[in-house]
Order: sequence, then C-alpha cells, then structure tokens
Amino acid sequence: MSRNESVDALRKKIDHIDEKIVALLNDRASLAQQIGHTKSLQKQAVYVPKREREILQRVAQLNRGPFSVDAICSIYREVISASRSLEAPLSIAYLGPEATFTHCAAKAKFGTSATFVPAASIAEVFQEVTQSRVGFGVVPIENSTEGVVAHTLDLLMESEVKICAEVFLEIHHSLLSQSGRGAAVRRIVSHPQALAQCRRWLTSQFAGIAIEEVASTAQAAAMAAKDPAVAAISSHLAKDVYGLRVVAANIEDQSQNFTRFLVIGKQEPEPSKNDKTSLVFSIKDRPGILHRMLQPFAKSRINLTKIESRPLKNKPWEYMFFIDVRGHRKETRVKSALESLEKSSVFLKILGSYPSGA
Repeated sequence: MSRNESVDALRKKIDHIDEKIVALLNDRASLAQQIGHTKSLQKQAVYVPKREREILQRVAQLNRGPFSVDAICSIYREVISASRSLEAPLSIAYLGPEATFTHCAAKAKFGTSATFVPAASIAEVFQEVTQSRVGFGVVPIENSTEGVVAHTLDLLMESEVKICAEVFLEIHHSLLSQSGRGAAVRRIVSHPQALAQCRRWLTSQFAGIAIEEVASTAQAAAMAAKDPAVAAISSHLAKDVYGLRVVAANIEDQSQNFTRFLVIGKQEPEPSKNDKTSLVFSIKDRPGILHRMLQPFAKSRINLTKIESRPLKNKPWEYMFFIDVRGHRKETRVKSALESLEKSSVFLKILGSYPSGA
C-alpha cells in the first residue's frame, strides 16, 4: 500500500472492503438460519457454550492485527449474537433494573441481539428460568474485593437449574449526576457493595457528604436523574440509560476489581476441554473430615479453584461446602472423584459443568 495515497482513495478501499464484509456476514447469517432449522427439527439447544468458545478461540488464533484479540472477540460476540437471534429468539433474565452490572455482564455474554428481562431480585431470576419464561438467567456469584453473594449460593442449592456458563466482568464505578459538577452534590447513593468498593475515594473526595444505600446501582442512577443534588455510583452504561453526566470515572479503590457472574439454565453444556464443575456437599463434623473428603481430587490431580462454606439452616455448627474444580463431570477422573466424594457425603449436588470463563 502506498504511503502517498490520499484519504479519499483510502476511504474508497474501505468502502469496497465493507461491501465484501456485509455480503459475507449475510452469507454467514444464511448458514446460521439453516443450522437453526436443523436444531429445531432435532430439538437441540440454540445456545451452545462449547461452540461459542470454539469460534472465539479460532478467530483469536486467526487474528494478525492491528486489531487486538479482545477487539476481534468483541466484534465476533456481536456477530454470534445476531446469528443466534436468526436461529431462535433468546431471552435472558438478569438482576435489574436496566444498567446494573448484571445487565452489563448479560450483554457481554449474549450480545445486544438477545432480549433482556430485568428481575427485581436474584430469586426472581431463578424463578423466571425455572418456569421457562426465559431461556437463561444471569446472577452475580462473587466479587474479588467483597466476596461471595450468599443468596445466590443458597438458591443454587435449592433450585433445579444448572450453571451453564460464567462471565467475569471488570467493575469500573462512575459517579454520575445531572450536571456532572461535584460542587452540586449533596447526597451520594448506591448499592452497599458499590459504596464499599469506593469507600476510600469517597472519604477523600466527598468527606461530610451524606451517603445512602439503595437496592441497586441502577436505582441509584434513577434517583440521580430525578434530583440535581443527588449523585449515583453506578455503571458507565447508566449514564446513557438515565441521561446523566460523569462527575468522576473509575472511582473504585481497587484497580483489579472483578465480579464473577453465572449463567443459569435448564441444560448442561457438553465438555469443551476447558471446563469447571461446581458442586455442593455436606458432611458429618469429625476431626480431619474435610481434608479426607477432598483427597479424591488431590489424588486425581484435579485443581480446586474455590471452596466456600455456608452454615446449614436450623442446624448450628453444621455446614455445606461449595467447591469449584477444574474439569467436566463427564471426564473420567472428575467422575471418579465425584463418586468417591458422594460415598462419604451426607448430601451432594452437582450444580453444573460448564466452560471456564477464565
């Protein structure tokens, strides 16, 4: 390519490439429609996490720049989302209202072509999926600074839905108001976790200003949209949804602030060669029992990525243990370890095997 070409000449080349891209995208879409028809006849699932992972891994390997791998994958997530919508409509329940971080995670996972249904609580997300009013739900499970979402753990234990996928979202908080001027702020509102994640910044920048906890970061943004004296700590998405301006961006105390979200549904994905299995079990309290319960995983060289204990309701000093392990339940070594664990457990439930998001 000549370095002396004019901008107009280069733009004409871009126009020519765009014509090819649009034609190829529609060729791809036609094939997706054919696949959707075949899936419908064979009663196969529209959303296949394993296939989505394969596509993203392949385009990442094909990428030679100057686009970054993240940029290429972001583009293809939207291509996949639009193609999937041609196969069949896909509805996703999430912890609402609109512009919560759970909404952001749902859009990051399923793309903008899915239909997103806000739910008033995590329990309502589970109920929407259980009653088949939506195909999938997205719920928060843990934050890297504030820890586990206990209510989600409890509902996973009680519900019959499966974990189908996971999403890791880097959390950036913005302080939003009508004017975008810090001097006009008389009250700051947000979800308790968001306030906790920005505590030091708030103390240094807005000492003496009233702080109020509300049910969600999105509710906080809605309040700020109605009152010029109120500022909300919320997602950047909320700025556009609620017509607000940024007082300050990236105000979280920890720069590496991630929240892990789970996709729940009624199907369990097939092995993808890079999976996690989540499970819950209870044991009788005896010295060294937890160590012995986990030995089958150590012997099979299966990595435990998480272990969390929760007290049993109405049974003081008795606990349920939630663990995540590397591998799919259908893999021989994982299956063998789970069978050994079940023999020694009072209770054991597999919550799902699904492609790892990290």
